[in-house]
Amino acid sequence: MISRTVNPVVTTPPKVILLDIEGTTTPVSFVHKVLFPYARAALPALTERRAADPMVKEALAETRRMAPGVAPVEQLMAWMDADAKVAPLKALQGLAWAEGYADGTLQATLFPDVPPALRAWHGRGLTLAVYSSGSAAAQKLIYGHTTDGDLTPLFSAFLDLEMGGKKEAASYRTILATQGWKADEVLFVSDVVAELDAAAEAGLLTCQMVRAEDGTVAGTAHPVAHDMTDVTALFALPAPAADRS
Repeated sequence: MISRTVNPVVTTPPKVILLDIEGTTTPVSFVHKVLFPYARAALPALTERRAADPMVKEALAETRRMAPGVAPVEQLMAWMDADAKVAPLKALQGLAWAEGYADGTLQATLFPDVPPALRAWHGRGLTLAVYSSGSAAAQKLIYGHTTDGDLTPLFSAFLDLEMGGKKEAASYRTILATQGWKADEVLFVSDVVAELDAAAEAGLLTCQMVRAEDGTVAGTAHPVAHDMTDVTALFALPAPAADRS
């Protein structure tokens, strides 16, 4: 890891760490080269095999409502091509991934700096939560089946598009209201500037994750971190034991 000097941007650390997933805690390649292709291959058979499943029936019905006259599976594939953040697609992808994790085909890879930071923050009493366009169920699958074991006990909340779009300030206000958090005590970490802009508009602290592996382009409106070690230093958070001086 490259050694860097990072100056804190706060004197009082936040009490809540709200984390994006793709490009922040997991490599973009894991989502786009592993999870998405798996779902694409699995969905046609899954929608037939589990046609009587209430979740499948609801997702397919919603797909028909959103795209009348188009075969649901065809529309699902089109949404995947466009990386669309739509609820029925996310729900069905989650079901497909659940099967993959259950039979051992899938296992989530996190950036190596992530698990130690999560454990250190949780161990010192900070509240950890996830906000992702992927369904809450899919989020739990990722963190429940990592190469570092089951990390779901570290998190207090898994939040998805039921809160609203991630590029809308109202979504973050909804999160604050539903969770009972104070805006100035919450740090949102994401690689997407538009999401950070929305969170900042709602009063949250923000940090852009710029991972060299993902080719993320740094903006200028938010503090920039290149790994969770930087986040720890920028926001005066507790460091993993091995990182403490």
